[in-house]
Amino acid sequence: MVSESMIDKLIDELEFLHRHIIMLKATKENQPIGIIRLSEILDMPRHKVRYSLRMLEQEGLIIPTTEGATVSDRYDEYMQEISDDLEDIVAMVNKLKSELDKA
Repeated sequence: MVSESMIDKLIDELEFLHRHIIMLKATKENQPIGIIRLSEILDMPRHKVRYSLRMLEQEGLIIPTTEGATVSDRYDEYMQEISDDLEDIVAMVNKLKSELDKA
């Protein structure tokens, strides 16, 4: 089923975004913080923490230091952009839901 596959991909991406957001917030609240401690705080496997930190570093949102990860000065701007984007997504989902309800 194509539609289920499309929805599954969308859900996977939203879960991935959620993981990154909670990881960014936990990093900011506990910086500098290492992988092991972040894994414990978030109750998340270390390999997922390591992967997300690497992705966030590539995006310029995490700065690795010898003491542990810290958030970059882009943190506040990024979180606001995500909030704005999510509002747009909610509006799109509501519009789509409305169209489906008419069917």
